[in-house]
Amino acid sequence: MSYKLLVDGELIDGAKDVGVINPATAQEFEIAPRADEAIALRAIAAAKKAFPSWAALTYEHRSGYVEAFAAALEARASDFSRLLTLEQGKPLPQAEAEIRGSVAALRFFASQEIKPRVIRDNEHEYIVEQRYPQGVAAAITPWNFPISLLVYKVGAALMTGNPVIAKPAPTTPLTTLLLGELAAKIFPRGVFQTLADTNDLGPLLTSHEDIAHVSFTGSTPTGKKVLESTVSTLKRFTLELGGNDAAIVLDDVDVDKVAPAIFRAATLNAGQICFATKRVYAPKKLIEPLTEALVALAKEAKVGDGLEQGTTIGPIQNKMQYDKLQGFIEDSRRNGRIVAGGDRADGNGYFIKPTIVRDLPNDARLVKEEQFGPVLPIQVYDSVDSAIAEANSVEFGLGGIIWTGDVERGVSVASKIETGTIWVNQHMSLPYDVAFGGAKQSGHGLQNGIEGMEDFTQRRIVNARKAA
Repeated sequence: MSYKLLVDGELIDGAKDVGVINPATAQEFEIAPRADEAIALRAIAAAKKAFPSWAALTYEHRSGYVEAFAAALEARASDFSRLLTLEQGKPLPQAEAEIRGSVAALRFFASQEIKPRVIRDNEHEYIVEQRYPQGVAAAITPWNFPISLLVYKVGAALMTGNPVIAKPAPTTPLTTLLLGELAAKIFPRGVFQTLADTNDLGPLLTSHEDIAHVSFTGSTPTGKKVLESTVSTLKRFTLELGGNDAAIVLDDVDVDKVAPAIFRAATLNAGQICFATKRVYAPKKLIEPLTEALVALAKEAKVGDGLEQGTTIGPIQNKMQYDKLQGFIEDSRRNGRIVAGGDRADGNGYFIKPTIVRDLPNDARLVKEEQFGPVLPIQVYDSVDSAIAEANSVEFGLGGIIWTGDVERGVSVASKIETGTIWVNQHMSLPYDVAFGGAKQSGHGLQNGIEGMEDFTQRRIVNARKAA
């Protein structure tokens, strides 16, 4: 299949081509077009030109376009799911779930409208808060959830009147480009565009004066560079960055029930989720049975090609991340005790067996840093207060989970965790009408919900004095 960039309503070739690697084989399986600066500038100009007419439409009118976009994606769901597994690596059922969720997210945004909010209306005053679109939005997305993380940005930005330029991660461009092919038949010229690159166009998009908003999802170090790049134009931005989510297991849990949930929270998408459980804190009386249960689950997991039936954990998405995880494993071998996994997986792809680590010091790399893979440390705690302190001791503040047999107690502990989202007895519950965002170095701004849509708007107060 020949993939194209979508620029100014046309599907075009890139300035060059770049190979796309299937992480299950570590071999090139497809070619993607690469945009250069000239193509990017053309896209920015087209989006700027499209902005006034798109912004002038009513929510109802824009909703029709976004609904059609959702329907087109749904009609091609099987194609998108297979392509997603090929370029990203996740098991096909997980890819299918991502596409279904993306369709649902688009439909959620299409049903929303930000209405004026009357602040005061009395004999002398009329004060109302209005929201209007900011302008061209650049949506820069990572390789772990190439479609759903893009859709969260696109749905909110388009519905609030902002044209979008989508720039996917260089290692997972194909599903975004295929989405552009759908959009070419739906949206007016310049309203939605796609630019694939090799990580060289980001600085142009984040600094250009005609980009009004940058919505970025990715690592914290890259997010800091994005933020620096926006300063010269004081553009608006949303940053959804890294996490080092802690799971605190309270002493009243049924280990047999919670262990599978903890394991899934740590290994879903091969652990490549910003909200994944990346460290576990358990009380002394439960540390051994919990370790045994997680080790058993690690040994039962089927690591392999995401297109193979029965695969539960796919490959790491790219060689750079694979090598980084090998470094975490070796450091953990030196400073702790690997009780499951840790050895090289079979196959030519970037496979890592789920690895469980015990007895690390609390300042070990695997505890303090974000591993972003299926390598999980289990730490023992003496008191719940000490577990809370350790959970809060890192620079990240994205999510976390409290596992307990007493929900009220769980909520009490959760209320002391310094993160943007904290779950009790569940993981990855992200309703479209509930905004999420990070604390500390896990991000800035919100996604999803009306609040996430408002991030793509400018607040305007109209303050009128009525005639005497």
